[in-house]
Amino acid sequence: MIELLRQSLLKNGLLTAFALVGALMGLSYFISTRLTRGRLHGSALAVFGGLVLAYVGGMITGGKNGLADVPMFAGVGLMGGAMLRDFAIVATAFGASFSELKKSGLPVVIGLFSGVLVSFACGAVIAVVFGYHDAVSVTTIAAGAVTYIVGPVTGASLGASSEAMALSIAAGLVKSIVVMIATPLLAKKIGLDNPHTAMVYGATMGTHSGVSAGLAATDPKLVPYGIMAATFYTGLGCLLGPSALFLAVRALLRV
Repeated sequence: MIELLRQSLLKNGLLTAFALVGALMGLSYFISTRLTRGRLHGSALAVFGGLVLAYVGGMITGGKNGLADVPMFAGVGLMGGAMLRDFAIVATAFGASFSELKKSGLPVVIGLFSGVLVSFACGAVIAVVFGYHDAVSVTTIAAGAVTYIVGPVTGASLGASSEAMALSIAAGLVKSIVVMIATPLLAKKIGLDNPHTAMVYGATMGTHSGVSAGLAATDPKLVPYGIMAATFYTGLGCLLGPSALFLAVRALLRV
């Protein structure tokens, strides 16, 4: 019976990957609800769990593709590959309404650009301080500080090393957790109590997991507004990261 199950998992790699990710997501959201009362969003816990599994897979096999190097979980490499990743990002972007963004006014647009640029600059400085001086690695890690989605997208576009891409995801995960915890604590002080400020906040912070969990802990009615702005933030980061921001980093590092 066990051998039959093993063979089924080996022959249906992509289905096995979906089952594994589904189980990880279910466990992460259970922990989020039961143990953290929603303060740590399930998706952020799932990303952390995925990083742990990738590390364990790499340690066991000595390979370079993490858990995908384990034959039974080879389908993870396809599921987490560029094609499905980019499809998910585009699908998320189509869920936002540009007309709603226009209604929100100039503050949200300013928040989008300032949020991406400030996060990117902070990430770039940290990358340089920790010894990264090539433009591709610095840009990839800095893009991860924008969000843990923008980092891998930028790294894949620029041909970054797996190390730089892993660091970019870790940077985005840290930001997401900080936003989750800080949002309900600072909400009253920054006037985060209406749809307009929620959109400005989502546009400035950008991280879906952090903004959604933080706003849910503050006022669940604000979540859709913050998430809509955060979606445009992700799209803007994916657009600027491997293009204008990379060129800016390359020019500065040559000075």
